[in-house]
Amino acid sequence: MSVDLREPRQRVAQRPRLPRGPFVPVWVMTAALFAISPLLAPGSLSGSALSSMLPFAAILGIAALGQAFVITQGGIDLSVPGAMALAALFATKVPALTGLPLAVSAVLGLLAGAAAGLVVGVLVVRLRIAAFVVTLAMNAILIGFVLQISNGFPASANPAVSAFATGSVAGVPNLLIIAVLLVALTQWLRRRTVAGRRFVSVGANPAAARLLGIRAEGYQVAGYGMAGLLYAVAGLLLAAYLRTPDILLGNTYQLSSIAAVVLGGSLLTGGVSSAVAAGVAAIFLTQLNQVVLAAGAPTSIQLLVQAAVLALAVVARRVPFGALARRLRPSRPRGPGL
Repeated sequence: MSVDLREPRQRVAQRPRLPRGPFVPVWVMTAALFAISPLLAPGSLSGSALSSMLPFAAILGIAALGQAFVITQGGIDLSVPGAMALAALFATKVPALTGLPLAVSAVLGLLAGAAAGLVVGVLVVRLRIAAFVVTLAMNAILIGFVLQISNGFPASANPAVSAFATGSVAGVPNLLIIAVLLVALTQWLRRRTVAGRRFVSVGANPAAARLLGIRAEGYQVAGYGMAGLLYAVAGLLLAAYLRTPDILLGNTYQLSSIAAVVLGGSLLTGGVSSAVAAGVAAIFLTQLNQVVLAAGAPTSIQLLVQAAVLALAVVARRVPFGALARRLRPSRPRGPGL
């Protein structure tokens, strides 16, 4: 009597498989958080709560997008607060001090952020100085410049710009629309263009990229420049949204931008990154902060929870869940004669 071995194999092949990959967990975590948010903090999913949460998630998403450019190249950037504060200064104080049109001043602020990033990139890539040291020093320089120009006093943004930043289209905040467009553009550039794929390849293995004729140093420096530009965009939009922003408005985004990229599945060693996953992680972190505060916890607990989530994400990356699942899965009975 012959045994047909194809039927069990067909059943195994037809068995639905769960999505896998480093970018999947952040989607699961975000869905779970939104599911339990009403239980932990009633009203945290109301229309008013979401409309106040999503603009800040958008700002964090843009800052995390810039941080992802650096982390993709195996670096880390601690100049986020300085670049955001510099752009906010150009959007509020500089037009009043110099008489420059707001549009010109805003563009200069964006260019200044990008220039600061390029300087950091040259020092890190060309001179081989540790990114931690260079970006921390650049942050101090930018903050010092902001304090010197502003004399420590904030200024208000243009009312028309603030109206746009706080506005919405069909109930969707304008800042969220901008963030989604930037995330989609970045994801498309990385996946669909030659330059984007080379950028990711350089981050994964710079030596191999050089052997293929790719100018790795140029892509690495450009990553820091793009990061500085995106930090400046985030700072400009945040200043417009807050109307009268604090001088050091970017301080809270230093750790959270790194946390969003790591929670999104990116590797700190470089080469693995997703703009979409980083954006989803930004929504997760912002909603988590809102739930913690709505539950009555102080800001100190909010920071501790954020740090704990980041630590758990890094530790969980080391756990071989696939191997554990295979060990716990019951073995299939073998057919006769096997």
